[in-house]
Amino acid sequence: MERTLILVKPDAMQRGLAFDVLGRLEGRGLRIAGLRLLQVDEAMAKRHYGEHEGKPFFEGLVSYITSGPIIAAVFEGTNAVTAARSTIGSTNPTESAPGTIRGDLGLEIGRNLVHGSDSVESANREIGIFFDGQPVLDWQRSTDGWVFE
Repeated sequence: MERTLILVKPDAMQRGLAFDVLGRLEGRGLRIAGLRLLQVDEAMAKRHYGEHEGKPFFEGLVSYITSGPIIAAVFEGTNAVTAARSTIGSTNPTESAPGTIRGDLGLEIGRNLVHGSDSVESANREIGIFFDGQPVLDWQRSTDGWVFE
C-alpha cells in the first residue's frame, strides 16, 4: 500500500478548512494512517523545503509554513501520491480544475492550502520529517475491500 504525506497549511487552518481538506482525501478512498497537529519550527521547515534552499522564494516558504499550526497527515492507498495530488489540484489555485481542493477553495499560489508529496520517495522522506518518532499505523477498514482491488 502506497503512502503519501499531506500538510494542511497555515492558511487552511486559519480559514477553518482543515477537515474539508482531509475529508476530500478520505472521501476519495485514501485511508488515514497518521495525523498530527503541530507548529513547524524553522529547522523542520528548512529540512522540508531543503530542495528550494538558495531560491528567491525559499525564505517566504519557511516563514509561511512556520506562521501557524498545521496538520500533518499520512494517507495510504493504491497510487496514493497520484490520487492525492489529483485531488489537491495544481500548485496555482487559479489553474486548478473545479472539484479539486485548490480549484474550489484557493486563489493565491502563495496561499494554496495544502501540500502533497510529489513522489513515493519524497513521501518517505517527508513522513520521516513530520512523523519522526511518532506512530503511523497499519490498519484495515471494513470497507477497504470496496475501495481497493
